[in-house]
Amino acid sequence: MNLTLKVWRQKSSREPGRLETFPARDVSPDMSFLELLDLVNEELQGQGVEPIAFEHDCREGICGSCSLMVNGRAHGPETGTTVCQLHMRSFKDGDTITVEPWRSSAFPVVKDLVVDRSSFDRIIQKGGYVSVNTGSAVDANAILIPKRDAESAMDAAACIGCGACVAACPNGAAMLFVAAKINHLVHLPQGRIERATRARAMVAQMDQEGFGHCTNYYECEAACPKEISVENIARMNREFLKASFSAQ
Repeated sequence: MNLTLKVWRQKSSREPGRLETFPARDVSPDMSFLELLDLVNEELQGQGVEPIAFEHDCREGICGSCSLMVNGRAHGPETGTTVCQLHMRSFKDGDTITVEPWRSSAFPVVKDLVVDRSSFDRIIQKGGYVSVNTGSAVDANAILIPKRDAESAMDAAACIGCGACVAACPNGAAMLFVAAKINHLVHLPQGRIERATRARAMVAQMDQEGFGHCTNYYECEAACPKEISVENIARMNREFLKASFSAQ
């Protein structure tokens, strides 16, 4: 396959960026999208050109660091898939592919396709944890949890914090991310002790970071590589409402 890439290049958040065109030749359909970028970077380095900066780590769809907009869609054309799991067989020979970073004021561009997502880290620091003395590991069946609660907690905990929900939302809302982090703990006995303070603190930090508000576009659910349900947002709103009353 021979492809044409239009890639966003930007030296820093303080400088303007632009799309630059690069050819990609002899691309195997079995390559992942990140391997395609590796191939292009090898050619650029051979020409003495600075390679394209992009984030990656596990390349197994677990860490979420490979986040990119591919042809205007978060993580590309496939559903329930991260960029590192996106293979070139999803495209056709001769295609032109536009690659851009996440577009959100809360995710400033660091360089090229790399954005600063530390705003998510600060939200987690406000309450995405359990403050209990765990001691040594206990038997798995020592705390009985209803199956429905366990499954709901696991579904929410599948969130990898990639930010696709923010990038896809017309409002730049982080509601799905925050909701997933709140709900996976509130379903478990260990997380219910701090449920009120957690909901208030994490939502307040989300607002402070400058994320937009949810107006039910549902783009977040469609873009999420782990297919986190928007039902979590409704649950989070209920948690926040209860927590607001309990604080008065």
